[in-house]
Amino acid sequence: MKNSLLTLCLLVFCIVSGTAQSVEEFTAEKATLAEQIAALEGQIGPLQARVGEIDKELEILGGWSTGTFGTLGFNLSSFDNWVKGANPTSTSSTVLAAFSGFANKTTTGYFWRNSANINLGWQKLDIEGSEGSADFEKIADVLKITSLYGKRINDKLALSALGEFNSALLENFNNPGILDLGVGFTWTPIENAVVVIHPLNYHWVFGDNPDFSSALGAKIVADYTRTFDGGITWRTNLTSFFPYSSQDPSLFEYTWTNGLAFSAWKGIGVGIEYAIRRADVEILDTTQNYLIVGLSYAL
Repeated sequence: MKNSLLTLCLLVFCIVSGTAQSVEEFTAEKATLAEQIAALEGQIGPLQARVGEIDKELEILGGWSTGTFGTLGFNLSSFDNWVKGANPTSTSSTVLAAFSGFANKTTTGYFWRNSANINLGWQKLDIEGSEGSADFEKIADVLKITSLYGKRINDKLALSALGEFNSALLENFNNPGILDLGVGFTWTPIENAVVVIHPLNYHWVFGDNPDFSSALGAKIVADYTRTFDGGITWRTNLTSFFPYSSQDPSLFEYTWTNGLAFSAWKGIGVGIEYAIRRADVEILDTTQNYLIVGLSYAL
């Protein structure tokens, strides 16, 4: 009986000792595997980043790069017996929208850059006591389409051809309308910067005003985009035409546009766009400008 009890105790001791040893081994193996997994996970990030860089290079070398950006600005105000106001009892609302899109293709031998910009705006002022109900009136209507093709001479200089069309979109389309077609050189000194110098450019002016005619001149365009830390994107664009012949009214014109976008959440942020323009074919001896501040959305 004593031998049987002793044998049973030894058996239980061996089982417990074997189980404890197995737990220690499994724990040690688990820790080793966890270290290996952590090491592999540390390699995934750089590998994924490199895959992204390769995708961008492949897109540049063989495909199209596309994108869109929009800014929507709005303002609503209401006054009720506010005696210090010009209209003590009134409501006003303003809606402004700017949209831009691009489709670019760049290879080692040539590039083709296309863009479209639309700017629209409406305003409504309803004054108590005035006859009839107020309607929204258009305060902005701009359409601009640009296409630039270049055959590379070297990494920074190319022979190029440019087509640019500028008009209203919803009302008075092509009245006035301006079309530029020209050839010359395009310089790309740094990344995301394009300078177009076309000494041979023909400038067509369309519309009902007989005082304006077409002319030969020089077309100069400069465009630069930069993204800063924190998701802030800035784009500036200057386009201008210098006629070779003197005319009255002059055909000289320029438009300088600047836009800022602050990314906040999933492409939604705050957008600011400001532009100044001088074009006597549209309004004599006057500098035009507009400012939009509002929500932005980038695709």
